[in-house]
Amino acid sequence: MSFQNQTILPAIKNGKTLEEFLNSSYEYGVILDSTLSQLPGFFRAAKKSGKKLFVHVDLISGLKNDEHAAEFLFQFWKPDGLISTRAAIIAKAKQRGVYAIQRLFLLDSNALEKSYQLIEKVQPDFIEVLPGVVPHLIREVNEKTGIPILAGGLIRSVDDVKKAIDAGATAVTTSKQELWVHYSK
Repeated sequence: MSFQNQTILPAIKNGKTLEEFLNSSYEYGVILDSTLSQLPGFFRAAKKSGKKLFVHVDLISGLKNDEHAAEFLFQFWKPDGLISTRAAIIAKAKQRGVYAIQRLFLLDSNALEKSYQLIEKVQPDFIEVLPGVVPHLIREVNEKTGIPILAGGLIRSVDDVKKAIDAGATAVTTSKQELWVHYSK
């Protein structure tokens, strides 16, 4: 499973980065660090441009990160996927037939083990590993779960992207526009 062979999933934080995404060759993008009031404009513009959006549900100010928030998003904007640390959000995305992306923070061994248990239970379509600059853990998570990996967080250079992809990541989520340009089709 891939996103039209995109190495980069552009992360959209505001109107400027939305415009850059809309003018790019990328089909899929990720909304993060946004507000509930910005979502209608983001979705209208994306639909008009034929772009697909994933929403980091946990990072939308004014929206609680629970299954009711997910249902709200589906009723009004029909995102192409949801990203969250919460099992209820992942379950709702799977129920609605869109990409379900489980966010996994590499904090310590205990957190990683708890994440593995959650992942086994909810079976997301993808796992977003943060920070995405730890290639041996990207490889481990991929091998242990058998679920495709997205790498995100602290990706700052072309070399960081290359290392994440070489370690087994399907794609990299980043707000660094210079990386969008470097990897655009």
